[in-house]
Amino acid sequence: MSGNINFFMLNSVQLISSSLEILDSHELINNSIPWFLMEASSFLRYQVRGFGSFRIWLCLLLLLVLQNCSLVLSDSPYLVGMGSYDITGPAADVNMMGYANTEQIASGIHFRLKSRAFIVAGPNGRRVVFVNLDACMASQLVNIKVLERLKARYGDLYNENNVAISGIHTHAGPGGYLQYVVYIVTSLGFVRQSFDVIVDGIEKSIVEAHNNLHPGKIYVNKGDLLDAGVNRSPSAYLNNPAEERSKYKYNVDKEMTLVKFVDDGSGPVGSFNWFATHGTSMSRTNSLISGDNKGAAARFMEDWAEKNGLPKQTGVASSDDLGFLHMTSVLPRRVSTIIPEPDEITDDLMQLASSYEASGGRRLAGSNITRRIRSSQENNPKFVSAFCQSNCGDVSPNVLGTFCIDTHLPCDFNHSTCNGKNELCYGRGPGYPNEFESTRIIGNRQFLKAVDLFNSASEEIQGKIDYRHTYLDFSQLKVSVSTSTGGPQVVKTCPAAMGFAFAAGTTDGPGAFDFKQGDDKGNPFWRLVRNLLKTPGKEQVECQAPKPILLDTGEMKEPYDWAPAILPIQIIRIGQLVILCVPGEFTTMAGRRLRDAVKNVLISGSNGEFGTNIHVVLAGLTNTYSQYVTTFEEYQIQRYEGASTLYGPHTLSAYIQEFQKLATAMVENKEVPTNIQPPDMLEKQIGLLPGVMYDSTPPGVHFGDVSSDVAANSNFRKGTTVNATFYSACPRNDLLTEGTFALVEKLNGNDWIPVYDDDDWSLQFKWSRPSKFSPRSFATLEWTIPDDAASGVYRLRHSGASKPLIGSIKHFTGTSRAFAVR
Repeated sequence: MSGNINFFMLNSVQLISSSLEILDSHELINNSIPWFLMEASSFLRYQVRGFGSFRIWLCLLLLLVLQNCSLVLSDSPYLVGMGSYDITGPAADVNMMGYANTEQIASGIHFRLKSRAFIVAGPNGRRVVFVNLDACMASQLVNIKVLERLKARYGDLYNENNVAISGIHTHAGPGGYLQYVVYIVTSLGFVRQSFDVIVDGIEKSIVEAHNNLHPGKIYVNKGDLLDAGVNRSPSAYLNNPAEERSKYKYNVDKEMTLVKFVDDGSGPVGSFNWFATHGTSMSRTNSLISGDNKGAAARFMEDWAEKNGLPKQTGVASSDDLGFLHMTSVLPRRVSTIIPEPDEITDDLMQLASSYEASGGRRLAGSNITRRIRSSQENNPKFVSAFCQSNCGDVSPNVLGTFCIDTHLPCDFNHSTCNGKNELCYGRGPGYPNEFESTRIIGNRQFLKAVDLFNSASEEIQGKIDYRHTYLDFSQLKVSVSTSTGGPQVVKTCPAAMGFAFAAGTTDGPGAFDFKQGDDKGNPFWRLVRNLLKTPGKEQVECQAPKPILLDTGEMKEPYDWAPAILPIQIIRIGQLVILCVPGEFTTMAGRRLRDAVKNVLISGSNGEFGTNIHVVLAGLTNTYSQYVTTFEEYQIQRYEGASTLYGPHTLSAYIQEFQKLATAMVENKEVPTNIQPPDMLEKQIGLLPGVMYDSTPPGVHFGDVSSDVAANSNFRKGTTVNATFYSACPRNDLLTEGTFALVEKLNGNDWIPVYDDDDWSLQFKWSRPSKFSPRSFATLEWTIPDDAASGVYRLRHSGASKPLIGSIKHFTGTSRAFAVR
């Protein structure tokens, strides 16, 4: 028992020291007791469970320690903590999630994906966790496994009630990490590697945020961003009542809401914001892993924070250096202060560059060399910025409009077709025809707005931490709605089903064959094909009307469930900020109705606890995924979003009804019982993606050797692109998590210093093999030299891991010939 006492005492002292700050010598020690109790009591409930009276004596002892020490507490109302971690999945062979395009297979990295988390704890002992993923959406199975890990680590401190996990909806991340059949068909089933890296990264980002908890303040700000999203289904939006539409200036939500986290000791440590626009700036033919426009915005803001020395002691960062991101020719980078300014290019420097030939590939004892940039900065506090998704269901970032690729004329308004064919109608981003430039521009616009809101944020969040969560069976939910005469009527939601217009896709990524949006009839041929899988019954057809059912996914159970039925809904409260966590993509008007309904409950039933100054945001694609949610009126039009509203025409009414119940329970301080749980189908998952058999090179060639080198005696100007190709191996052998497949190194004296990696916007890692089943492969590194790059001598380095036919995986590296940058 004495060993246990020492262990508990040590951990309790650590809890005290992490919760208290010596900020005001005039405060009394009793101000620190609530914080200690909040941290220690939750710890004791888990760690000391089963020790009976010992627990009581330990608490008394710790309180005695507090009363006789000089630690005092900040007057900040919360503990805040931020964390982030790499979740970049396999950069080869895996189908990307989002467009359901079987030909969109990952083959490299545009920039890496991250899990970003914040934790806020209040003096009432409650705390909340919000995680934002650079992924297409949250996954029910991922949530289940993350919560299991958190329970094993922290006990009941973090659970399904106070943890929310949300996706940004990039369509450029590896798929195969969801558990329902319809979402993993194109990825050839479940991809364990995709799944594991996301679960691991979420857990590590939460652990980091937990370890970073310190007293701090939170501020909220909001403002309009006008040029980052347009409505891609305006004909459906126009079917909403004119009186309702007249309340709003735009047919999409333009408002961004941002929260700013300020640590009492180190100043601003991060920000999260919610804004609605699809992650479809990168097209359905892109094959590089990318966080799309929201991932880019997060990169830009974290770069900006580093450039401004955040986190630091002062509370507001300067925006004097924003000019470098206003210019469309400039490509921001993550590493900005790692090397000194060099000399001007001279003949001697050119000669120096020419003396460094390609190194040739060599084996490594491990993958440590791939972590050089990150490991050099890992002990420093980092700024975490997340650009979260909202009601983006009908919002496209392709703001120039939709055009036919054959005639360049605008597409048909009602059906988004060109001469009756949906395959020819595409939306154009602001960088058209360059999808990377469109991604950068839309990301940059969100970033600039976020910086403006961040620097001008003055409204401090105050009030208690609270949350409500429940699971609901959306396949048979009774819903009370109003009839045309105003009387009540009880209707039901339906088992999940997808309409014909689902197969038409959207103007961000059209489908194939002769499907089209706005189809409320279907056609005999595709009905025949459908019936080979599952013929919907009469009750299901009537329930889903006017949707013509293409896939009756809710009633398809082989080899296991094709679509979810049990869904989570959740409300998180941090003072006057209220986050509605929804497991799908709400359209603009659907999101507005839900926010208004919850806001009215909170204001009218709170006895003044919620004033009119309440900020209600909707966090889409959170905790699991169940496709779209339209208004009843939009559903009648059966464009893509309506055809993808799984549970029938009353889906939104069901959400509003159940969220009102959660809000009422929050106002009345009542708990919400949960009688059902979603299924854990991990053991049922089927994965048909073949593993890596082995890697090889031609005789006499090593992994990491250069196949196509930088030209001898080369010098490049800023803004130009330099590339080299290496003999490589399949990136699935090692994801190099928190590492890099690509480096740009700069000569500094006699040392080569890493300055850019594959998490930088300017450096792309492209992987290829000469044929589909070839064991040989190549890695091409393309570096577009940023305008703020220092002049000097550089080289490219590729690292990876190869798998022999017999034996264990081996790591390798190799470099290109050196070159000069003017």
